[in-house]
Amino acid sequence: MPDHILESRLWLPSPRPEVFAFFAAPENLAALTPPWLALTLLTPLPIRVEAGTVLDYRIRWLGLPLRWRAMIREYDPPYRFVDVQLRGPYARWEHRHVFLEGAPDSRGDAPVGTSVEDRVTYRLPLGPVGRMVHALFVKRQLSAIFAYRRERLLQRFGGGTLA
Repeated sequence: MPDHILESRLWLPSPRPEVFAFFAAPENLAALTPPWLALTLLTPLPIRVEAGTVLDYRIRWLGLPLRWRAMIREYDPPYRFVDVQLRGPYARWEHRHVFLEGAPDSRGDAPVGTSVEDRVTYRLPLGPVGRMVHALFVKRQLSAIFAYRRERLLQRFGGGTLA
């Protein structure tokens, strides 16, 4: 079954170190996740985030209660980090977060801030059944999750545009 890719870019009018620090704090993920997913961080705080850090969450995925275990595979503050699913609903889940400093366009007429770029590479299990579930539910669900996330980030950091 082929991988699917979801990409998102958002410019926020805040300095890169501040934006990165918010994203790198596992306890902030719930604030960026729609309530219907009921995401709960199970890993006790405080958490030292670095390459190799393992995080445990509980979610409701397609109405089913599940545990999600992720590992921070790469961690390069304040530029990027990559988390991968170790256990959860996907056959593959890799989420690359990149933080670029600068204006949202080449004209330079906007204040300097941070462009947040996400690339999620994912695959569902179960071959043809997984493809059907993706077409019927998962693709729209992930789009809704990232739309919610975008709105919450705009509320948190103010302003912002699609990069």
